[in-house]
Amino acid sequence: MNSASDDVSLDESAAVTAAPAAEEAPAAPEREVLGWLEFGDASRSLARDIVESGFEPDFVIAIARGGLIPGGALAYALGVKSCGSLNVEFYSDVEETLPEPIILPPLLDNEPLIGKNVLLVDDVADSGRTLALVVELLEKVDITVKSATLYIKPRSVIAPDFHWKTTDRWIVFPWSAHPPVGDERSLEA
Repeated sequence: MNSASDDVSLDESAAVTAAPAAEEAPAAPEREVLGWLEFGDASRSLARDIVESGFEPDFVIAIARGGLIPGGALAYALGVKSCGSLNVEFYSDVEETLPEPIILPPLLDNEPLIGKNVLLVDDVADSGRTLALVVELLEKVDITVKSATLYIKPRSVIAPDFHWKTTDRWIVFPWSAHPPVGDERSLEA
């Protein structure tokens, strides 16, 4: 008994394999896609790890923009009401960075944080340079800092104190999976 695929003659299958290969575009980087539901599970898992470690943050500071949503989720999960953010720019596009991370205004007011426990949150420790910069700045002014990220990449120059998952792929987060709304209109035209 032959299946439909067995009915292909030798000549037909040879023609398929002998067809000239189309010029291949460079492969897009492998992607790790995080959905909203999985993000919720990841945030709760990170919060449990932080609680189990015994660290009790007085403040949650998010590295904007990527750390804003994870920072808010962790603040809620840990019952921390004092939150802030620090704006740092490093990535300019998919796998494209500035030469060094730069801190953008408005600057964080360090004075209320001195002598306190701060949980510093970002979405990913990719190169780790942004996280290392901010940890160093906060520790210089006598702030106890523990860091948390959803992801860490093996090449990171700093290991966050808490992370949910390790990957070497480009990560698509649910809050940045789509272009800005204004850019969508230009794509539709």
